[in-house]
Amino acid sequence: MNSLSKPRNWEKYFWPVLAAALLFAIWHYCVVWTGTNIFPSPLDVEKGMAELLHKGVLWDDIEDSVRRVAVGFGAAAVTGIPLGLTLGLYPAANQMVNPVLQILRPISPIAWIPIAIILFGVGDRAAVFLIFLGAFFPIVLACVSGVSSVPSIFQRTGRNFGLSSTQLLARVVFPAALPQILIGLRIALGIAWVVVVAAEMIAVESGLGYLVIDSRNSGKRYDLVIAAMLLIGVIGLILDLGFRSLEGLPSVRWGFRHES
Repeated sequence: MNSLSKPRNWEKYFWPVLAAALLFAIWHYCVVWTGTNIFPSPLDVEKGMAELLHKGVLWDDIEDSVRRVAVGFGAAAVTGIPLGLTLGLYPAANQMVNPVLQILRPISPIAWIPIAIILFGVGDRAAVFLIFLGAFFPIVLACVSGVSSVPSIFQRTGRNFGLSSTQLLARVVFPAALPQILIGLRIALGIAWVVVVAAEMIAVESGLGYLVIDSRNSGKRYDLVIAAMLLIGVIGLILDLGFRSLEGLPSVRWGFRHES
């Protein structure tokens, strides 16, 4: 039964490529059928992307967007993981802090844009601040949930073997909670990538988000708009696949086994 449900190696690539090809074909024939002069065809987008590459601005925009996400997401992970682990280990502290987290968590990072501009001005720091906010809360809550789901017998066994609180966290709790932590990091990275595009449309003058709005305002170059949108999607897919690959690590597989 498993052999029937599990896709073969070639199917992992064939079906996604086929779906993408069908989508581009439908897109092309819809443009031809409607006769629109506004919405670009896939060939127009390809020419626009080649134009951006020829001008040498595309790689700079990609680099700026990825750099901002790396800094903001990295700062959220460095601060959010220790905080989440601590709150998960000490329920009393979590009970005190959780209401504040639940109040701030639903506020969209986009709503913070005016405050970010007031605090940091128009530039990288405002965008990084917004990315940090978008990624921080999912990471903290995933860590709290991951630690809380670790069976108490694991912690009791560790203490019976004389492990200190730090050793217990590093050797038992963290590896057991790692699957849920990775899920939280993956979700946070997706949010960070969405936020950077929105922030670049308003708070900075470079990056893929800025390319979208600038192409729209400068001569209504919708071929460049769609090209930037496709690149945003492709890079987001690459980032997600990178996190999925971490699930194959031995320590993560151990965590999944204890959950099952």
